[in-house]
Amino acid sequence: MRFEVNGEPLEAEPRAGQCLRTLLRESGHHEVKKGCDAGDCGACSVILDGVPVHSCIIPAVRVEGASVTTAAALADGDDLHPVQESLVEHFGFQCGFCTPGVAVTASTLTADDLPDLDRRMKGNLCRCTGYRPIRDAIEASVLGPVRETGGAAAEPVEGRVGQSVRPEPSRRIVQGLEPYTFDTDVSDALVLRVVGSPHAHARIVAIDTTAASAVPGVIAVFTHENATARRFSTARHEHREDDPDDTRILDDVMRFVGQRVAAVVAETAEAADAACRLVAVQYDLLEAVFDPEEARRPGAPVLHPDRTVEDRVAEASRNVLATLHDGIGGDVDTALASSAVTVSGTWRTSRVSHAQLETHGAIGRMDAEGRLVIRSSTQVPFLVRDELARLFELPRQRIRVHAARVGGGFGGKQEMFAEDLVALAVLRTGRPVAYEFTRADEFRRASVRHPFRVAVTLGATAEGVLTAIKLDVLSDTGAYGNHGIGVMFHGCAESINVYRCPVKRVDAEVVYTNNVPSGAFRGYGLGQVILGVESALDMLAERLGIDPFDLRRRNAVREGDPLLTVHDEHDEDLVWGSYGLDQCLDLAQDALGRGNGVDAPDGWLVGEGMALSFIAAMAPGGHHAHTSATLRTDGTIALAVGTAEFGNGTSTVMRQIGATVLEASAERIVLRGADTDLVPYDTGAFASAGVTGAGKALTAACRQLKTRMLDTARRVTGADAAQLAPGGVQAGGRLVPYADLVRAAAPAHRTVDGIVGTGSEHGDERSLSFNVHAVRVAVDPETGTVRVLQSVQSADAGFVMNPAQCRGQIEGGAAQGLGSALYEEVLVDETGAVANPAFRLYRVPQFADVPITEVLLADTHDSVGPFGAKSMSESPYNPVAAAVGNAIARAVGGRPYHQPFTRERVWRLLQERGAQAAPVAAAASALP
Repeated sequence: MRFEVNGEPLEAEPRAGQCLRTLLRESGHHEVKKGCDAGDCGACSVILDGVPVHSCIIPAVRVEGASVTTAAALADGDDLHPVQESLVEHFGFQCGFCTPGVAVTASTLTADDLPDLDRRMKGNLCRCTGYRPIRDAIEASVLGPVRETGGAAAEPVEGRVGQSVRPEPSRRIVQGLEPYTFDTDVSDALVLRVVGSPHAHARIVAIDTTAASAVPGVIAVFTHENATARRFSTARHEHREDDPDDTRILDDVMRFVGQRVAAVVAETAEAADAACRLVAVQYDLLEAVFDPEEARRPGAPVLHPDRTVEDRVAEASRNVLATLHDGIGGDVDTALASSAVTVSGTWRTSRVSHAQLETHGAIGRMDAEGRLVIRSSTQVPFLVRDELARLFELPRQRIRVHAARVGGGFGGKQEMFAEDLVALAVLRTGRPVAYEFTRADEFRRASVRHPFRVAVTLGATAEGVLTAIKLDVLSDTGAYGNHGIGVMFHGCAESINVYRCPVKRVDAEVVYTNNVPSGAFRGYGLGQVILGVESALDMLAERLGIDPFDLRRRNAVREGDPLLTVHDEHDEDLVWGSYGLDQCLDLAQDALGRGNGVDAPDGWLVGEGMALSFIAAMAPGGHHAHTSATLRTDGTIALAVGTAEFGNGTSTVMRQIGATVLEASAERIVLRGADTDLVPYDTGAFASAGVTGAGKALTAACRQLKTRMLDTARRVTGADAAQLAPGGVQAGGRLVPYADLVRAAAPAHRTVDGIVGTGSEHGDERSLSFNVHAVRVAVDPETGTVRVLQSVQSADAGFVMNPAQCRGQIEGGAAQGLGSALYEEVLVDETGAVANPAFRLYRVPQFADVPITEVLLADTHDSVGPFGAKSMSESPYNPVAAAVGNAIARAVGGRPYHQPFTRERVWRLLQERGAQAAPVAAAASALP
């Protein structure tokens, strides 16, 4: 078959059933990404004979004689296509995995398409940006810069901190040329496929791999009988003891539908798939339990009967992974009984998929030195390396783990879901092996956000001053306990520690069930518990007739207040690095009061709502980072960090730190990261620690390098003073060029690459970030449809290192929060199977679903973070659902208790309340 790709002829022989996407990628066109396999996400978009299409649903045999254009060919030589240039200019991406497909579809639009932009772009999903910068970029590329979009200013040449410096790989990203995990030649790699359990709870009685092993091209079949029985947790933390040892690479007991039964390694995907179908398994079916309330009751089936407290499982006989029973200030029931007013309610939150567009996966091989090398889509390469060393009893130096740019994570890649199987296969076969999740695998076999049941009771004086907080939390960790312990503690502590209250009580448990495992998710439990706490506060405000903003002002912690309240052993390293909550409340309230000119449809009910959150930068117990900065003879500065880039923006900020401290132009800075060979250690990119951890360490490394450069110049010239200058260091009336500096540097300060400075950070102190979200919603009383008319988020981010990127993080977090508030829910059927394992069944917000969020920043300067910066990756997500729920409650006169607040649930609420359509301008529907 012959066809044309990007103006060049291509001859290929498609396999039976092959789609165009895989054919293009096998031909070296890695700019065509894989996101969903079903035509739902648009990451694989190409132009086929002038029409944008999703190449994953185009049979390859149908392109005979056709012309295909990918994102790489939109550019004309060094000149990007106007929409690509505009995406760069408007910071129209974060992780960037969706961006080539976005550029392809947008490149076909004209001015006539702009009124219908939501529909024209609905097939291109973005999980990171919230769509505003993409919309601005498309409109600007078609119409020109005819309006103020709020986008970033042009990139300053010097690239200092505090400026909206564009990411260095921007031009490659918009063309699809920046490599992600599988954007490399894997033609020599064996393909790994997994057999999943059809049962939620069963014991393997017998497993026969004879027929599977006989399939031509099959190299190995792994089961629990020939894999290590050593237990571990897929969760990765600085202290591995934070998580339970309850998982095996391949187990003889199945605890959820989709769990690994066997792994097949073959020469081709077709052979691997055929062999998977031939693995014969005899199961002894066991009773399953899916309700966490039922799971902890006497007589319930026990999932992990042999686990003990030494495995970090609190009460295996009750399926209880962890408990928290803590409080301050005396008996909470007595305090509630004596309160002038009390409110209470119970809220339930859904399972949420991370829905990052790049699926999990890893490629493994043995290098020339006999080391195991894993290329992985991971947020935590060092933690993966260390756990692989433990599992396979190898010295750490025998393993290298590295990541390319990661296509989104949101906590889902703080897990080890693929690397262990790949390592097993490589070590046993001695050959390269690749294992890439499908989108269905992401839903069925990766983790989801923990579903919570949150019961809250508040007591207060008649003036609205809190007298008691009672919190009862139940978390469903699913079949395994990865992250379950930390998510519970984190969610419970910080959601109520933000309020001053003399009596607090928390009773919480994390329970095993036969559901798909839960795991780390943006906010790490705070979004779930905040929904209950902030909703209860809104009920209190309504009961007392107090403005919700004022109620928070009366009760929120103030700078200098004690930070150790509930579960203080985990929070003893918290400090007041800065305080901006008061500003955040004022900014959000003022913006909501101004409105944004968007009116509700006639007859819809309107309500306003708000919620706040705070979060500690970094995880408790230390977050370690090592970095280096090296001046090379050509004057370039090589920065090495261990942290990963997955849309969090740290790689750009790291370059800005280097440019600022070393007074260097941006083009002189070269950054490498996410590789266990580069630096001694880095805990990883999670808990918002990219800037506050690795960034702080890199600041120290650059400062040390600067000192060594100046000291060397003074020693060479005999001058008393020296200063950095273009081309070298100025000292004693002469310029010492970079090459001369490197040659003259003290041996202790010099490597084969040049003069080096090193820095480390151990996370001994953690500061606090604050966010306030406010919304105005309209509800259709006939259908229950909720439309967000206005979205505002104010944030206390300290000194903002890169304003455009920070705004993008906040907008993206708000969009993800709106998705989980209104649409997103991983459904599990009566057998325990995920019922909607595809994007067309699981609603990731599209262009039309996400309003523009107005972002407002408090003016603070933190004493803990580098340059006064604070974390702002996780926190924007946390208060959004609560704000939306509060707005719905005020619109319809009844409170929703089950998130997401889908139109079906809101419609039922309307029927229960007997709500009737009312004028949109009714004053009673808004905040007092």
